[in-house]
Amino acid sequence: MNRILLALLTLMCAASATADPLLTYPVRLRNETVRVELANTQETRMTGLMYRKSLGESSGMLFVYEQPGPWRMWMKNTLIPLSVAFLDTRGRVLNVEDMEPETETAHGALGAAAYALEMNQGWFRRHRVRAGDKVEGLDRLPGGNQ
Repeated sequence: MNRILLALLTLMCAASATADPLLTYPVRLRNETVRVELANTQETRMTGLMYRKSLGESSGMLFVYEQPGPWRMWMKNTLIPLSVAFLDTRGRVLNVEDMEPETETAHGALGAAAYALEMNQGWFRRHRVRAGDKVEGLDRLPGGNQ
């Protein structure tokens, strides 16, 4: 009996360890904690949230750019409506744009963006995020330099 129980527990632990392979990091914005996946390579930035069918309410994707610039986002092959906040090197919100699924309309930063934070559409509006608000915790991310 003990061997069977031990085997079941081992299988359950292995299953839970591999159930969510995505690594997320906490950041804070207007007293809200958000768990973000990082898109910090050319490949992950190009893929983004494509083909996903859902995104948790307090979950998002943080695009980390090698150089600040007038970056642009679009929604080709992205199935869920998203909003994006473009951030400067200090983590300050430059602007927020709503984006519709499966479109190629470009949405751009209104300045030199070092980051772009994608959340479910309307998240920034519901939490009253505006230009000038700061995302905290970027300096604690892998490769963070804030």
